[in-house]
Amino acid sequence: MRTLFVILRIAVVVAITVAIVAQLSASLGFWRESGVTDPTTQVVNFFSFFTIESNVASAVVLAIGAVLLIVRQGPDGQGFTLARACVTSYMIVTGIVYNLLLRGIELPQGSTVGWSNEILHVAAPLYLLIDWILAPGRSRLAARKIWLVLVYPIVWVVYTLVRGPFVTDVIYGNEYWYPYPFLNPVTSDGGYLSVAIYVVAIAAAIALIAAGVLWVSRRGATDGSRLLR
Repeated sequence: MRTLFVILRIAVVVAITVAIVAQLSASLGFWRESGVTDPTTQVVNFFSFFTIESNVASAVVLAIGAVLLIVRQGPDGQGFTLARACVTSYMIVTGIVYNLLLRGIELPQGSTVGWSNEILHVAAPLYLLIDWILAPGRSRLAARKIWLVLVYPIVWVVYTLVRGPFVTDVIYGNEYWYPYPFLNPVTSDGGYLSVAIYVVAIAAAIALIAAGVLWVSRRGATDGSRLLR
């Protein structure tokens, strides 16, 4: 079982990396064709997508997890299990939000690579869920740790909304830039109220998913450790 998940984790790390590089390469080409000579802002924008950041974090955690499965036989520490819980929650949210709200909508990143999209929004989230449920080494997490799972999404939303009005989108000629249409107060019918509703709804979804992820750890840990309270 451990060998299987070492192989699977490495394979998914490679898939995520290739998908991100392919999309970034396509976007760089699109920006050059659009007359952008210094794509620094566009590259920062690219890595400001929640999808990209959650996939990068997942690749790092999976790579570390593969190494841990090789070098030790005991349960994972609380810190690493929490990191797994975080990226699993974020990736599930990424998959749900994309497929419910964003599939078929052009996002401001240039030319979209179809197969890359499917890896980052469908295949990788599904694997993270499977890995969390079935991979060995997961230790138990206390329910109160749900608030730690919410820290990054809150920081990301604040960063996105504060940065957005100060970034000029030279590709589409806008004096603002937001990664997702539901976070754009300029184009949303209700302005910031509409954005706030989406943020609260997605935050609630993240909390619910995180609660489910932590519940799995409490119910299904196989390391024999007692729950830390």
